[in-house]
Amino acid sequence: MSAALGLKAKPNAAEPAEDDSDISALINRLTAEVNQIAVDKTKAIQQITNQMKMLALNALIESSRAGAQGAGFAVVAQEVRGVGQQVETIARELESQLTKRTGDLVASIDRMSQRSRGERMVDLSLNAVELIDRNLYERTCDVRWWATDSAVVDCAASPAPAAVTYASQRLGVILGAYTVYLDLWLCDLDGNVIANGRADRFRVVGQNVAHTKWFREARTLRSGDDYVAGDVENQPLLGNAQVATYCASVRAGGQANGAPIGVLAIHFDWEPQARAIVQGVRVGDSDKARVLLVDSNFRVIAASDGQGILSERISLSLNGQRSGFYQDRSGAMIAFHATPGYETYRGLGWYGVIVCGA
Repeated sequence: MSAALGLKAKPNAAEPAEDDSDISALINRLTAEVNQIAVDKTKAIQQITNQMKMLALNALIESSRAGAQGAGFAVVAQEVRGVGQQVETIARELESQLTKRTGDLVASIDRMSQRSRGERMVDLSLNAVELIDRNLYERTCDVRWWATDSAVVDCAASPAPAAVTYASQRLGVILGAYTVYLDLWLCDLDGNVIANGRADRFRVVGQNVAHTKWFREARTLRSGDDYVAGDVENQPLLGNAQVATYCASVRAGGQANGAPIGVLAIHFDWEPQARAIVQGVRVGDSDKARVLLVDSNFRVIAASDGQGILSERISLSLNGQRSGFYQDRSGAMIAFHATPGYETYRGLGWYGVIVCGA
């Protein structure tokens, strides 16, 4: 019932991937060292063969000066020269082949490392959106339950002053226990707010919300078992705070199939709850990562850096996939995962997204 409800990240979710990354870095470094050793040694061999060729050349010159007596020595000098050329050819081939193979190995390791990093970021993106799904599922349960409270039902049926006072008190008691909400509103079928839980803080009684999308949808719910999950928005009547509004219809007698007599709207205090989730995702400092939640229109609704919330839209290349990763034109890695929903909460087409610096 607290603000921390359902917000803990999965333990050790990133540790195996971090180990894999360390091993890849080690193999990459060792491969580079082997490649450098091969280059250095082949250059040393080439230096020696150059010396051998110079010695063979000098020997040929001296043998020609010696005339007939140096003829046999000239043959040896020619052989030494030939051996030197063969060794030089082998050294060059060795350097070329080793450099190519170690280069291929380094490139392959880089690709595996990038794939491992990308898959890890996809998993963490899922972790973020899954956590918010589970949290918001509980909100849909809350609103349907509280819409059957006898004080709420009686006030919606007959909003006399005493009934309004008692309903407001009951809503206030709920808010005292469930700290993830800014306010709870009871509305009549015309969209007039007739009671709220924090009347001392938010003077909303008498305000009309019939124009809002969430009220219009709640007004047409088929039964008390159904609910409305609204998009994240700034709510002017709550100090322009970021809220996610959940609604259920209040029914006669508190029965799921009773006639609709009102609408209960509960305003989830979005910003601190969402911030706890995106800042709790266990990315490493070296990832230079920005963790986001975005809605179905790719509008940023939560960001680990606190920037662009409800104003920024990001470009996602989904290619028909619900999850994946890719590099954008700047070289940054983009990982994403669509909402899986939870229990009876199907989700609103949101995505967990992680943007890693190049």
